[in-house]
Amino acid sequence: MQPPEEHFQLRLAASDDDLRAAQRLRYEVFVAELGGDGPLVDHEARLERDEYDPHYQHLLLIDTRRDAAALDHVVGVYRLLTSDGAARLGKFYSEDEYDLTALKASGRKLLELGRSCVHADYRGGTALYHLWNGLADFVLDHGVEVLFGVASFHGTDIDDLAEPLSYLHQNFLAPESMRVRVRPEVFQTMDLIAPETIDRKRAMLAMPALIKAYLRLGGFVGEGAFVDHAFNTTDVCLLMDTGRMNAKSRERYMRRQT
Repeated sequence: MQPPEEHFQLRLAASDDDLRAAQRLRYEVFVAELGGDGPLVDHEARLERDEYDPHYQHLLLIDTRRDAAALDHVVGVYRLLTSDGAARLGKFYSEDEYDLTALKASGRKLLELGRSCVHADYRGGTALYHLWNGLADFVLDHGVEVLFGVASFHGTDIDDLAEPLSYLHQNFLAPESMRVRVRPEVFQTMDLIAPETIDRKRAMLAMPALIKAYLRLGGFVGEGAFVDHAFNTTDVCLLMDTGRMNAKSRERYMRRQT
């Protein structure tokens, strides 16, 4: 997992310091930048953490020019859990918000992606591309068939997000065989405005980069959104069937197997 730029390293977390550096980046993005909070967030040490962290693998993008001693060197992170890992843990993190029955009953090899973020200084560059390449390696190494995970819009005002949410629901809803659904007690419909009133360009501009990346690779969304007031976000579940990726993405993955 070595990206082309010499100052970048891409690897799985292998120590407590690696994990703390990932949690530091998550704090800067999810708490300091987006206004989130949680019962295990350590404001004094500036760490965003939860009870799931010890059970997950953490894919790190490291800039070797930054200060590792200050936990400042991790500039991108993905939190990963395979089906086998979830069986040991007893659940996926996403099950706090979503009914995953359709996915879990499929018998396919699953990979949950979560807590993904990129340092503000590296957005719009190659960081997300490198993280996706790292995921490609992980997917191939573990025989993963379906990737899924929660991605977030900033804010909890549904009226402000009505256009992009409706566009996702009307154009990218997952097929029934893999359609997860927000739990009934917290379900927020995404089908909020009529298709003829939606401006596609405006809707796409309102999408976070991670969501757009999934869509470009042939991804889908689950049914319903979850309004997370603690983290000041509105969440959607993204899914990607590696066997149904668009042709360009499939070609890139297949090249990595040769």
